[in-house]
Amino acid sequence: MRVLLAEDEKALSKALVTILERNNYSVDAVYDGESALEYLENDNYDIAILDIMMPKIDGLTVLKNVRKRNNLIPILLLTAKSEVDDKVEGLDAGANDYLAKPFHSKELLARIRAIIRTQTGQSNSKLSMGNIVLDQTSFELSSTAGNYRLSNKEFQILELLMSNPNQLISSERFLEKIWGYDSEAEINVVWVYISYLRKKLTALHANIQIKAVRNAGYVLEQKK
Repeated sequence: MRVLLAEDEKALSKALVTILERNNYSVDAVYDGESALEYLENDNYDIAILDIMMPKIDGLTVLKNVRKRNNLIPILLLTAKSEVDDKVEGLDAGANDYLAKPFHSKELLARIRAIIRTQTGQSNSKLSMGNIVLDQTSFELSSTAGNYRLSNKEFQILELLMSNPNQLISSERFLEKIWGYDSEAEINVVWVYISYLRKKLTALHANIQIKAVRNAGYVLEQKK
């Protein structure tokens, strides 16, 4: 899952990137509203976290511009302000939620999970297919044969596959969605992580498989 973080306090931004990446999110960090708008226009994110008080363009203006473009990306606002009017303005402008500074990292992660669940219509934090379950909170892949805690990239690849069962997903989409538009990663890195996942699925006696479609991509499907 890819996150755009727009926070001008660089020490806080660095800390938040560390927290998010440790919890299996891919993060692009920017430090002003102008950059946030540019990234949101040119890239593909699952959620944006915007500080309200930013240089060049403030977070509320970024939010309003994004919504004017009919971009429905989930947006969480960060604010150091306690005034009710600021929160109301943000929600009325189309924010999905807000979080007042200072906040605990656990609350930030919980707010993100709640927003994503609402957007995707999930009733819980687990994805399942066949005899395999992927826990989006603990990042564990499990079956009755055991469990594995997946690495960041493994988790994101399998989450994308399990969220789109029986659908072809190209290697290019994996790269863009997980590594990022500006990443210098080579296309074969996707195959490497697919290989890791296949080994874990085999060890778990999975009745699902990741099938490669030559020169097209990968599909998660039930074994025949």
